[in-house]
Amino acid sequence: MKSRIPFIIYLTLFFIPFFSSAQLITNVQLIDGTGKPAYKTSIRINGDRIAEIGKLNANKNELVIDGKGMILAPGFIDAHSHHFWDVQHNTDALSTSNQGITTIVIGQDGSGYYMDTLVAMMKKNPVAVNVASYTGHTSLREEVMGEHDMLRQAKQDEIEKMKIRLESELKRGSLGLSTGLEYEHAFYSTKDEVVQLSKTTAGLNGRYISHIRSEDVTMEDALNEIIEIGRVTKMPVQVSHIKIAKKDDWGTAKKIIARLDKARQEGVNITADVYPYNFWHSTMRVLFPARDYENPASAKFATDQLFDPSESRIAVFAPIPSYKGKTISEIAAIRNESTSQTLMNLISIASEFKEKNPDHAGGIEAITAKSMSDVDVSDFIGWKHSVICSDGNAGAHPRGYGSFTRILGRYVREQKLMTIEEAIHKMTGLTATHLGIKERGVIKKGNYADLVLFDPATVIDNATIKNSKALSSGIEMVFVNGKIIYKTGNPTSERPGMLVKR
Repeated sequence: MKSRIPFIIYLTLFFIPFFSSAQLITNVQLIDGTGKPAYKTSIRINGDRIAEIGKLNANKNELVIDGKGMILAPGFIDAHSHHFWDVQHNTDALSTSNQGITTIVIGQDGSGYYMDTLVAMMKKNPVAVNVASYTGHTSLREEVMGEHDMLRQAKQDEIEKMKIRLESELKRGSLGLSTGLEYEHAFYSTKDEVVQLSKTTAGLNGRYISHIRSEDVTMEDALNEIIEIGRVTKMPVQVSHIKIAKKDDWGTAKKIIARLDKARQEGVNITADVYPYNFWHSTMRVLFPARDYENPASAKFATDQLFDPSESRIAVFAPIPSYKGKTISEIAAIRNESTSQTLMNLISIASEFKEKNPDHAGGIEAITAKSMSDVDVSDFIGWKHSVICSDGNAGAHPRGYGSFTRILGRYVREQKLMTIEEAIHKMTGLTATHLGIKERGVIKKGNYADLVLFDPATVIDNATIKNSKALSSGIEMVFVNGKIIYKTGNPTSERPGMLVKR
């Protein structure tokens, strides 16, 4: 009687090669994310992990990708991102993948989603990019104090309720606590309130990241606050999108860096993230440090010291949509007003619109404002303990589509501010260390296969204020958890993004 192969074994032997998840990427210059020099090698992916690195031969039925001598690096980690709304609505995550980002870190500036909500959202609507999140201080205040009662100090019993919610979020995988202390709904919080919540965070091995209370008039005090939080709690603290916005203080980045280095020497683990542009995107209200929006002297100070009205454009203005894209100076000319008077009036008009239209969907007002020195930006990028972020979304500011490719093209290849290995370290391995993210950010056996293949000779950002969604050049292929999500300028149908927990 003839021997027979059991049917289930027959199916296994026949079909497994065709369902193989192994991929071999050959002929690449590998930059592993640690800062070590590039070297030529091959890398094998098995499923969502890196299986082997070295001189490798292709296995039967294995997908082989010729890297053509280009650079293979860990997928870039956006340390401070606002891309989640976009990737939920455009799940191919083109805004991030076109610049090589494989993980976005959200919950920034004090606002975000709770962890259970994120789990449900990503289960219902899978996305192409990984997501990690902080717990927002402002979100805690809103839940406990109420949306319309936040322009005050919190009471102790309210702080205690915030602590309970924060502790729950940390146990569910939040990276830590984020604050947006320059924004109104957190501006009135006391230092003690923030310290108490920070101690809760430190108690569960979380981290602290902050849009500090001021990036201009009282920046010295704001830096003192975050340094003190790091000293008291002994947990890592990070300055969000570090910048110097006050014109009279331009050129002092090295002085600030020396101060941060001194704090580090004293045992405070303080770091920063930075984006490579000399203009920001936010609400016009941040231009009034004292929150006195009807004070002509404060408005004049803002137009003289805090931004350039002739180079700062309205990104959103729901009350008068025709103002979108125009500079403050252009709008002032239309209205036959001074730029300072126009600034006050725009804020007043927006506030009245919000009051009359409480259910308005979308933003009411926003500005993309020229406010920084290129020299300061370069100094902050070059600091040993800074990492790269976009602080972006798929909106009016080009940082949403081009931050990481801008670093590689303009600051590395053109300006030679740092080596390409140093830049990639700041986008990957160092970022993962700062955030406490494990098994990502470095290419090594066993880590997740988040990878970006790019041409160092052509990589560059193309996004501008007038065309903020222009795709970058030179990013050839992006892998998230072993799946190709972007290839030669086009997204794929893959949606392998994971919720990355602490």
